Amino acid sequence: MFAHPETSVFSSWTDEILVAGEWRRGGGDLVESRDPATGEVVHAFHGASLEDVEAAVSGGLAAARDPAWRDLLPHQRAAMLHRIGDLIEERADLISAVQTADTGKTRKETRALALSAAGTFRYMAAALETMEEAVTPQRGGSLTMTAHEPYGVVAAITPWNSPIASDAQKIAPALAAGNAVVLKPPGWAPLVSLLLGRMAEEAGLPAGLLSVLPGSGSVIGNALVAHPKVGKVSFTGGTTTGRTIGRVAADKVMPVTLELGGKSPTIVFPDADLDQALAGVLFGIFSSSGQSCIAGSRVFVHADVYDDFVDRLVEATRKLRVGRGTDPDTDVAPLVHHRHRDEVAAMVDQAVSEGATVLVGGHAPEDRELEDGAYYLPTILSGVTNEATICRDEVFGPVAVVLPFSSEEELVTQANDNEFGLACGIWTGDYRRAYRVARAIDAGTVWINTYKQFSISTPFSGHKASGLGTEKGREGIKSYMRQKSLYWDLTGEPMPWGRH
Repeated sequence: MFAHPETSVFSSWTDEILVAGEWRRGGGDLVESRDPATGEVVHAFHGASLEDVEAAVSGGLAAARDPAWRDLLPHQRAAMLHRIGDLIEERADLISAVQTADTGKTRKETRALALSAAGTFRYMAAALETMEEAVTPQRGGSLTMTAHEPYGVVAAITPWNSPIASDAQKIAPALAAGNAVVLKPPGWAPLVSLLLGRMAEEAGLPAGLLSVLPGSGSVIGNALVAHPKVGKVSFTGGTTTGRTIGRVAADKVMPVTLELGGKSPTIVFPDADLDQALAGVLFGIFSSSGQSCIAGSRVFVHADVYDDFVDRLVEATRKLRVGRGTDPDTDVAPLVHHRHRDEVAAMVDQAVSEGATVLVGGHAPEDRELEDGAYYLPTILSGVTNEATICRDEVFGPVAVVLPFSSEEELVTQANDNEFGLACGIWTGDYRRAYRVARAIDAGTVWINTYKQFSISTPFSGHKASGLGTEKGREGIKSYMRQKSLYWDLTGEPMPWGRH
């Protein structure tokens, strides 16, 4: 069953998931993780059932209410997060190998994701130790203050494009806040989430505070969102699913954090360092094989440099090496699944039928060594306007569209003319222009002369259909808490009411 020696870690727990502190066979359908580079099964096991959901939520609520967890002081809970972070860093190579086998990503990227996850646990630990409540200004005879308390059970639903980093961005702040977490990992890439569950257990996290329930989003995910004992849902994924979660949350009057899709513009002005811009545009769209919500998939290039820049972009794209994630020379690895590869190909074919011109790529590689994998060549399209379907819908693959513009005003209008508002890249040597355009673009994150750079200390959010709520940053912990106000009478006098 184990096509990769590095995934032999699973052989000792062949058919187990984590349910409220117990490793046991899931009651759901068989889940198969396949190596996108070959199509071979990496690991197969039974996913969660609705009964597992009930057990995980009920067990999580009991664990969250247990004084052994509930009454821990912040520095004590932070110590637990530090231990998890340390274990992740110690096993970064193993995590990287498992995630590459599960998702197809390059080992360089999966190792960086593992180290990012370790940093997330450590940052949230530090933020927890230094988090303060507020004594608010008195307006009468009472001392007034605020307190923040956990929701109880948080459902975390994560995507397949960066599993362990996304897991950490939800689990670490939710645990720091005092909650239990039920994690629903992606069906196409669940293995690292199960490995993380093992490491949390080894670090000493009390049983029940973390469950890992692989399975169908339409069954397990929906059950978690609708469960009356789940106090908050944090979801990263597609906008259509996010809207469905939002409707259920509205009926429950439940808070949600939604990190959704994007169709991010990357803008090249004529005064930009074109070498720097070229490298940034390539990285912004083709790293992660384009499987990124923040991918710079709409490349706006000023008319004065359009021809030269696009020629250079096409030539550089043609030189990118497509191959297995285990090959250190690979630039563009396979997509996560053959079905997803076919969806990307269909969107490119539709764009061509609507008038787009393929400048490079536009099909699966013809190399026989790659024919069994879910590969798609890095692709650049031109010849369409910003109104074309390929410029409106998220592809989630290595596909960019180049679009000329003539004026800053025209550029801002086109860049904002989209339902999404997740990210943007600006390439210019004029700091005044950079600031002006950055403030005019409707997006949660704007990079200036760089792209896809992140810091756990810096909040991340989406505008418009790209999301709701904020992750990361010092306030990331409080997003998993409810605020309470306290009034303490200082006068000792009875209420001045009803006395005659």
